[in-house]
Amino acid sequence: MAKDGKGDDLPAGGISRRDFLRGGAAVGALGSAGLLAGEMAEGAKAKPAPRMEAGVEVFGPGPVPVRLRINGKSHDLNLEPRTTLLDALRDHLELTGAKKVCDRGTCGACTVLLDGAPVYACSLLAIDVQRQPIATLEGLGRPEKLHPLQAAFVDNDAQQCGFCTPGFIMAAKALLDHNPTPSLGDVHHGLSGNFCRCGTYAGMRQAVLAAAPLMAGGFEEEPEEPEEGSGAEVIDDGDAVDAPKPASRNKKKKKRRGRG
Repeated sequence: MAKDGKGDDLPAGGISRRDFLRGGAAVGALGSAGLLAGEMAEGAKAKPAPRMEAGVEVFGPGPVPVRLRINGKSHDLNLEPRTTLLDALRDHLELTGAKKVCDRGTCGACTVLLDGAPVYACSLLAIDVQRQPIATLEGLGRPEKLHPLQAAFVDNDAQQCGFCTPGFIMAAKALLDHNPTPSLGDVHHGLSGNFCRCGTYAGMRQAVLAAAPLMAGGFEEEPEEPEEGSGAEVIDDGDAVDAPKPASRNKKKKKRRGRG
C-alpha cells in the first residue's frame, strides 16, 4: 500500500474499499428494513396449499383452516400447524381459564376435557383435536350460577393464587363424571395429575367430596348454545384437517381403577 493511503485502496473506478463499505452499510441500514418488512407482509398474506410428500398430505408452515368445537360451539380459525390447543384457546379465542404455567405438560394448570377425558392443552396441537368436543372452565357455570364444583372450591377455601384452580376443577369434573361417588383415595388419585404450588390439596379434596352428591343428584349442566349463535364463520368440514385422536393423560389410571 502506498504511504499516502490511496494507492492500492483505489480501484479502477476511483472509489476506495473504505468508501464502498461505508456506502453499502448506509444503503443497507436505510433500505433493507423496508424490503424485509415487505417480504414479511407478503409472506403473511400467502396461505400455501397442502402439499404431498411420500403420498401424505402435508400442511403448513403457514396458517391452515382449523375447526375447534369448544363448550358446544364451533370456532373456525386459521392457525399454524404448530399452534398448541392452549395457545389457540388463550391467544385466538380469549378463553383464558386454562393457564399457561409450565408449558411442558407437568403441572396441569392448562387441563381441559377432550371427549370427557382430562388432557394437558399445552401438550396437544390444535390441528390434532379438530371436531372433538372440548370443555373448558368457561363452559361450566356463570358468576350468578356457579357449577357445584366451582361453588365447593369457594366454600372450602380450595384456592390461593388461583393459577392452578381451573385445571383442578376440570380434572375434578372428569373424575366425578366417571365416578359419581368417589372415596377420598379416589379423589387423591383423580387429582394426581395436577400440581398446586400453594399446597391447598386438603381443601380441594374436600371440595370435590362436597360437590359429588350435588352433581350426582341431577345438577343441570349449562345447555349448549346453537352454533348459529356462536358468531363463528361456518366452513365445510372437508376443509379441516383430520388427525388421530390423542390418548387421555389418565388412560392408564382408569384401567388401574377398573381392575381394583
